[in-house]
Amino acid sequence: MYRLIRPLLFRLDPETAHILTLYALRFTSVIPPLNWAIAKAFAAPPKPVTAFGLTFRNPVGLAAGYDKDAVAVRGLAALGFGHIEVGTVTPRPQEGNPKPRVFRLVEDQAVINRMGFPGKGAENISDQLSVISHRRSGCIIGVNLGKSKDTPLENPAEDYLSLMRTFTPLADYLAINVSSPNTVGLRRLQGRNMLESLLKVIAEERERLPSPSRRGVGGEVRGMPILVKLAPDLSDAELDDAIGVILDKRMDGVIATNTTLGREGLRSKRREESGGLSGSPLRARSEAVLRKVVKRVEGRISVVSVGGIMSPEDAKRRLDMGAALVQILTGLVYAGPGLVKQIIERL
Repeated sequence: MYRLIRPLLFRLDPETAHILTLYALRFTSVIPPLNWAIAKAFAAPPKPVTAFGLTFRNPVGLAAGYDKDAVAVRGLAALGFGHIEVGTVTPRPQEGNPKPRVFRLVEDQAVINRMGFPGKGAENISDQLSVISHRRSGCIIGVNLGKSKDTPLENPAEDYLSLMRTFTPLADYLAINVSSPNTVGLRRLQGRNMLESLLKVIAEERERLPSPSRRGVGGEVRGMPILVKLAPDLSDAELDDAIGVILDKRMDGVIATNTTLGREGLRSKRREESGGLSGSPLRARSEAVLRKVVKRVEGRISVVSVGGIMSPEDAKRRLDMGAALVQILTGLVYAGPGLVKQIIERL
């Protein structure tokens, strides 16, 4: 069916098409018989996996960036995802960058976006999540946290701490986004000194916040699982520094990777648009980073692989390389929602 719908969607501006599909899923989620029928159609055998103290019904998740404001979580869960990562969320509402800001590169099976964290803000999203009984669907919910555009880079911690306080009671895990290329200066937070300073206060805040306890490595009781999302454009030395800080501050996982600023080998006339590139051209770069991260963490924390996963074979290869979980987004644009079930069945 998606093969029939896709040409119609591709006639629309990419952001318009995205909003249309998102709100279609929101609509289906509020009609129980329709939501049940969709869940039945996309049902796949359970493939449970445990990562950072949580048990997922399968290792396939939806990457942050699709449902920024948590408006269609129930509808998305019906597509068979093992987890859904909403956001990126900022403390206050913000418009993001000027439109147009999303571009399809059809010849390359890719997307460039320069969204800039548009969203309705933490209060609105917390209201959405507070009414979602996501645990009944068996779908894990993560919240991706980001710095507001107008927050000085010299003092980003309070944004992340504020978001932690809001979402610790509502999420199953939190992801610290320091790697989007579309908020000026944000990627500097991946540097050793700035990342160390940020994760230090995040780790301290986690100890203060009440949250469901879990048993961590070595048997110690730990609080809310916290992951850090990294860029694919770090040098080997920068990546090694970042992973060293993440391990030292006892974070629970790494999400590798965000979108890339690279443009190697692209054919589309849209290739010169600014922003982060996702889709097929990111595959090799994301796999290379995954290989390095898995080797560096030595099984001490879990790794989530995202970027360029366009087929069941792509997903299986990432898991075989050592990822505990995979996430997809641009793959849905080109392959359709059936990709989730196809991946799970391939496993």
